[in-house]
Amino acid sequence: MTNPLVEAFFIGRAVAEVLTERMENTFTDALSELGKFEAEAKEHLRAFTEEVIEKANRAAEAAGAGETATGMGQTSSSEPEDLQAVIDELRAEIALLRTEIQRYRSNSV
Repeated sequence: MTNPLVEAFFIGRAVAEVLTERMENTFTDALSELGKFEAEAKEHLRAFTEEVIEKANRAAEAAGAGETATGMGQTSSSEPEDLQAVIDELRAEIALLRTEIQRYRSNSV
């Protein structure tokens, strides 16, 4: 290449191609990392939610077992109904929380 204008043109074109390739790679890597982060965040949220629900269920069962053990000698028929009402309310709250979590997950996607 003896003509400096032709040489400058080809060098400029090569620079543009290399920059474009690097920008594409950087952009693709950034999107990949963002996707991994989002997937990990969803997984952590799911695991956290399951842990909270399991712990709440264990606490409710332990509280129910304690009530049953201490209330066995009593003859009042209103206490089991109250306990059942509390259990039903807790189950309804858990169902509501699950619905809210699913709504949050669907809005996050």
